[in-house]
Amino acid sequence: MRASFVFSEVITGLRRNVTMTIAMILTTAISLGMFGGGLLFVRTIDKMKANYLDDVQVTIYLNDEVSSNDDTCSAQTCTTLRQSLETNPGVESVVFENRDQAYERFQEIFEGQPELVELARPESLPSSLHVKLVDPERSDVLVQEYSAMEGVDHVDDQNKFLERFFDILNAGRNGTFIIALIAALAAVLLIANTIQVSAFTRRTEVGIMRLVGATRWYTQLPFLLEAVVAGVLGAVIGTSGLVALKYLVLDSIIESTGGVIPQLLLADILVYAAPILLGTSVLISAVTGYATLRLYVRH
Repeated sequence: MRASFVFSEVITGLRRNVTMTIAMILTTAISLGMFGGGLLFVRTIDKMKANYLDDVQVTIYLNDEVSSNDDTCSAQTCTTLRQSLETNPGVESVVFENRDQAYERFQEIFEGQPELVELARPESLPSSLHVKLVDPERSDVLVQEYSAMEGVDHVDDQNKFLERFFDILNAGRNGTFIIALIAALAAVLLIANTIQVSAFTRRTEVGIMRLVGATRWYTQLPFLLEAVVAGVLGAVIGTSGLVALKYLVLDSIIESTGGVIPQLLLADILVYAAPILLGTSVLISAVTGYATLRLYVRH
């Protein structure tokens, strides 16, 4: 009987303030949707790091003298440099590429731009040593060590490019979280305001219940559950919005990148993001509801 009464009061309260309830649910859904977008940003960045860091290389470009006179890396300068790399504990593998091989790879990469291929000549491309590291995140140590060695023209660290790329993605993630925080603040204020209005409209019946011996928790529990129910509905709508966004927009955009950005899976939303959104909505709604009742409904 008590449980049925509490739930009937929750439903009555949600219906009585239907416009504010809808506004609270939608604001919560928008906030959680943006928060979920930030979580998916983090998920995507982690996937990209896992994919790309395995293939990150440091390329040591040899100077013109070595590139012109040593096509097999058999002369002393190139051999010394290569042996030093191969015996370095931080290096996993070393591959030498002469000018002709570099030109062939250049042609393959830019085969869709024949005018650029026609302008290039093998002698304009340097020989190089492609170095794969045991720990790609420590590439800066190798760059510092070999930049000034004899026969080296310059060292190209692919990890630096990836860091700049990930910085851009991280900025997008941070922007999403900031917008989500602003929307969350609006949702908290709406939840607090809705509970106040709901408590005010039912102040007479609550007063009578207290007079006949009802505990404070028993009279305030329906208001608290109203906030939690609205939060759960907001989480469901926010999650559904992320699923719709995936199929209607994100899949085609990601596919157009040609595999640069990893595919967003449905499991990323339902298994990874959805439980976090649901837990966050319940926590925020419950805490906000409890704080509002403690501050506003004192008797």
